[in-house]
Amino acid sequence: MTLLRSSELPHAAVDKKYVDEQHLESLEMDLLLAGIERRYGYDFRNYSQPMLRRRIRQAVGNEGLESVSELQHRVLHDPHAMSRFVESLSVHVSSMFRDPAFYLALREVAVPILKTYPFIRVWHAGCATGEEVYSLAILLKEEGLYERARIYATDMSEKVLSRARGGVFSVENMKQFAVNYRLSGGKARFDEYYVSDGENGIFRETLKRNLFFSEHNLVCDGPFNAFHLILCRNVLIYFNQQLRGHVLQLLNSSLIRFGLLGLGLKESLEYSPLSDKYEELVADTRLYRANI
Repeated sequence: MTLLRSSELPHAAVDKKYVDEQHLESLEMDLLLAGIERRYGYDFRNYSQPMLRRRIRQAVGNEGLESVSELQHRVLHDPHAMSRFVESLSVHVSSMFRDPAFYLALREVAVPILKTYPFIRVWHAGCATGEEVYSLAILLKEEGLYERARIYATDMSEKVLSRARGGVFSVENMKQFAVNYRLSGGKARFDEYYVSDGENGIFRETLKRNLFFSEHNLVCDGPFNAFHLILCRNVLIYFNQQLRGHVLQLLNSSLIRFGLLGLGLKESLEYSPLSDKYEELVADTRLYRANI
């Protein structure tokens, strides 16, 4: 029988303790997510596991707690804590005219298609704090489509949606937004679309009147209209393969025949069951049109 050297024993004990702690934390997370689904109807179990583990640990720290079990108790008994938890899982990273080549493709290829319709319904799913919603509003305004369009912007976090409705962004961010705007084919001066109070830029009301912000959870809510254009950009990367497939089917069922779908540059319909139902309008932009 081979005996461990004395110098190896502490390492073996530490390794076992680490494995036990990881197993216990995974169990706690499973119980937390199952409890949230039964209590509130939010099902986060098919989110990307590394992202989910990281966000839950952050939520434990932000709440001043010591364990996931304590977080479970708090969110199940305190709806305000649950609201904070939902916000922590919402994707907040965004920018106006993010990936300018995508918006240039929208302007040059998608707009002529949209102009063939007398009225246009757009769904921006997972809109976060609204930067890309206002980007699309500006683009449609410059292309003469805004007055006959309705843009429905949704997210699962009401707190995030409240910020989006306000349309208030720092002046420093506006400077970068202006660069992206020019690269995306902007036809005016970007600062014409907002007023500044010195610290923030506030988008004009004329740009907001056809925007409708509301809560919608891509995981558990269903279709709510038929849309000519759907944007769901840089959201699917936070889901596992099963949930990505579910959300893509939801988006597909929400499009009119021959409708347009925009995804993030790191997302694709390739290898999905829907791949043969869409064509990419401009290579490497992730702007698709349904072909059936």
